[in-house]
Amino acid sequence: MHTLLPVNLPDTGLPVEASIDEVRAALAAEGSAVLVAPPGSGKTTVVPLRLLGETWREGRKIVVLEPRRLATRAAARRMASLLGEPLAGTVGYVTRTDRQTGPDVGIEVVTEGVLTRRLQTDPGLMDTAAVIFDEIHERNLQTDLGLALALHSRGLFRPDLRLLAMSATVDAARIAELIGGPVISSEARSFPVDVRWKPAPRRTWIEDHAAAVIRQALAADEGDVLCFLPGIAQIDRVSRQLDDVDAEVHRLHGSLPLDEQDRAVTPSSRRKVVLSTDIAESSLTVEGVSIVVDSGLARSPRFDARTGMTRLTTIGISKASADQRAGRAGRLGPGVAYRLWSKMEHAARRPDIEPEILSVDLAGFLLDLLHFGVDDPAALSWLDPPPERAMSEAVELLRSLGAVDDDRRLTDTGRRMATLPLHPRLGRMVADAGSDAWTACLVAALLDDRDVFGGPLDERPVDLALRVRAVVDGDRRADRRGVDRVRRTAEDLARRLGIGEGPIRSDRVGPLLALAFPDRLAIRRGSPGRFQLRLGATAWVPNTDPLAPESFLVAADLDGKRKDARIRLAAAIDPDEVVFAFAPEIDERTELAWVDDRIVERTERRLGGIVLESFERRARPDDRSRAMVLAKVASDPRSLEWSEAALSFVERVAYLHRTDPDIWPGWSVESLAASVDEWLAPWITGATSLAEVREVELLAVLRTALGHDLATRADREAPVRVSLPSGREVKVDYSGERPSIAARVQEFYGSTTTPQVGGRPLVLELLSPANRPIQITDDLAGFWQGSWAEVRKDMAGRYPKHDWPENPAGA
Repeated sequence: MHTLLPVNLPDTGLPVEASIDEVRAALAAEGSAVLVAPPGSGKTTVVPLRLLGETWREGRKIVVLEPRRLATRAAARRMASLLGEPLAGTVGYVTRTDRQTGPDVGIEVVTEGVLTRRLQTDPGLMDTAAVIFDEIHERNLQTDLGLALALHSRGLFRPDLRLLAMSATVDAARIAELIGGPVISSEARSFPVDVRWKPAPRRTWIEDHAAAVIRQALAADEGDVLCFLPGIAQIDRVSRQLDDVDAEVHRLHGSLPLDEQDRAVTPSSRRKVVLSTDIAESSLTVEGVSIVVDSGLARSPRFDARTGMTRLTTIGISKASADQRAGRAGRLGPGVAYRLWSKMEHAARRPDIEPEILSVDLAGFLLDLLHFGVDDPAALSWLDPPPERAMSEAVELLRSLGAVDDDRRLTDTGRRMATLPLHPRLGRMVADAGSDAWTACLVAALLDDRDVFGGPLDERPVDLALRVRAVVDGDRRADRRGVDRVRRTAEDLARRLGIGEGPIRSDRVGPLLALAFPDRLAIRRGSPGRFQLRLGATAWVPNTDPLAPESFLVAADLDGKRKDARIRLAAAIDPDEVVFAFAPEIDERTELAWVDDRIVERTERRLGGIVLESFERRARPDDRSRAMVLAKVASDPRSLEWSEAALSFVERVAYLHRTDPDIWPGWSVESLAASVDEWLAPWITGATSLAEVREVELLAVLRTALGHDLATRADREAPVRVSLPSGREVKVDYSGERPSIAARVQEFYGSTTTPQVGGRPLVLELLSPANRPIQITDDLAGFWQGSWAEVRKDMAGRYPKHDWPENPAGA
C-alpha cells in the first residue's frame, strides 16, 4: 500500500478548481462521476492531485489513463512540477516502452494498454483506488476496453473502485448512465477565438496551402502557431517549406525522440511554429499558442474486411475535433484559428469522433478479452458494443494464428501472445519463433514502428530483411533515430520473453513472417514481380525490385487495394520452408482431367488459392477413367470413329424400328451416345483416351449389342445393297423417312418391277447421264406408262447419243 500523502498544493487558479468539491463528493458517495471541462481548465493535472488526500484512497494509487504516450509523460511531469518534486516521487508514469515510477507513487499516469494488462493479471486492481479516464471522448479502442473491464472488475471484485471520466467534448449523459455517476461541468476560462475560413484553391497540395497560411498568420497575428496536419510525411514537407521563417519550427508526433517532443511543447524565448499531428488536439498543452492553423484532416485506423488489413486512412475530422483544435488558440488570451476548408464543407461534417471499436481490426481486442477471461463481449458493458461481423473476423484470424481452438478457448500459443504488447499477428511470430526469437523481436519492432527507410514510398525497397540488416549493421538509407527506437522496442520484447540478444539471420525473416501473416503467402505467377496471394487475389512489386524474381514472398504490408495490391513490405521464403511452415494446411488433390483427347491424372499441392506444385501422368485404366471416357462420348457422339458401315447399320435398324417398333430398337447416333454404358462400356475397359476408343470396331460392337438373330434379320430385311435390272448392285440409303436408291434411268430398262427391301418398294431416284435427278418414284411401271414420254423427249434433245426408247420396259 502507498502512504496517504498530504498535498501542499496552492490554488492553481485554473477553472477546474471550482468543481473539485463536486468531484470529491460524487466519488465519495457514488464512486463514479463524469467531469466535462474545456481545454485548458486544468482537469488533467489538477483533479488527480486534489484527490490524493481523499480517505477512500487508503494509500492506494490513482491511475490516470491518457490516450497517447506524449500526453502521458507531459501530464506526469506537469503534476510533479506543481508539487515541486521529481518524477517517481508522488507522481510517476508508465508507457509500453518507458516508465518513471516507484513504490511510493500515489498518482500513476499510464497509457491505455498498460491498464488492460494490469486488469488481466490483477482483475481486482487491488493496489488502485481510482481510475481516471482522461479525454474519454477520443473513443480509442483501448479506452473502451479499459472502461468495460474496469466496470466488470468493480462489479465482481472491487465495489469500492472509483471511476472518473473526463473530457472537454463528450456525450456526458451517456457515459454517466454507463458508469453510474453524476455529470459535473466545469466552467471555461476561455478567450474568444476568431475562426477564419481558408479553403485550399483547387489542385493545391494541403502542405503548400498550410505553409502559405502559416506565413500569412505569422505576418498578421501575434503569438505562436500550432498547425494540425494529418501525418508525419505532411509535417516533414511543411517543415521544409518553412526553413526561412523568423521563428523556431518544431515537429510534434509520437515517433520523435523525447527531447524533441519536449522542446515542441515548452516555452521558448523565440516565436514558435509547432507542426503537429492530432496528438496536440487534447490532453497536451503547447505553451504560448494563440494561432491555430488546422488542415481539418487526421489519420485514422480503418479495417477493410476484404483485405484483412487495418490501415491508417486520411479522413476529415469531426466538428467536435475542429472545436477542440480551435480552442487551443484561446487558452492564454484572444486567438485566431485558420481552418483550411470551407463553411459549407464544415456543415456537412459529422458532429463527433467515430469510435474506433466500430472501424478497426478487433483481433487484439478479442485476445485481450479472452485473456481477461471473457469469451462473450455481451457480458460486459460498452458505450458501443463491438460489431458482430468484426468479432467473427477476429475469431477467424486468431484461429488461423493458432491463438484459439475451435471452442474459442485460448491455446498455449494464445496465452503467450496475450502477454506481449503487439498485434496478435506479431505476437504469434514472437511467441513461436524458437531459436529465432531475437530476430523475431527485431522484425516485430520494425513492423510496429514507422519505416526506418526514408525517401518516396514508391521508391523504397520491399525487402524487410534489408531493414533487419540495417538495424544490425547500419545502412545509409535508414533513419538513425528510427533504428534506435526499433532496437529499444526489440530489447523490451526480449526482456518480456526472458531472452537476451542472439544471432541475427536475415534469411529467417520470410519464415518468421509466415507465422504472423499465414494468409499473405504469395507465389510468383508469370513475369518477375507478379504474384498471387494465398487467398486468391493478385499482388505485385516493381519488376526492378530485388524481390521480383523470387518464387515465394510473405507480404507484411500491402497498399490496401482489393485487386492487384502493391506489396510494400515483404520477405522471400524458400519453397522448402513453405512446405515446412504450412505442412498441416497443404492439401494434396489428385484428379482426372482431359488434356486434348486423353485423360491424365493431375496432382496438385495447394495452399488455399495457391498451387504450390502440379504434375501430370497418364491416367491408370480403372472405373473412373472408363466413366470419364463414356461421359465424353455421351457429350460428343462424333468423338467416336463412326465408319460408313457402322452408320449404315444404325440407319438400317432405325428404319426397321419405324416398320415394327415392337421388335427393333429406335437407334440413332444420339440415342446410342446417351446409352454408351449399355453397349460400349464392356469394350473399353482399359481405355484412357479417345484414340483407344476409336480403335474399337463399332459395327461389330453394334451387331453384338443387337444380337445375332436380329442382326442377321436386319441384313435380310434391310440389306445394305440391292440389285438393279442392269445387274449392278447399289447401296440403299436408309437415312430418309423411306429407304431409297439412286441410279441412271438406263439401268432400269427392261423391267417394270420396283426393287424392294423387306417386301416394301424402294424410293427410286432416277438420274440422267449427267447423274442429275430426272424423276423420283416408287412405281417404276407407272413411270414408264406415264411421264416417261415427256422425260424421253427432253432427255433425247439433251443427250442425243444415248438410247431413249419409247418402251423402256421392253428395251
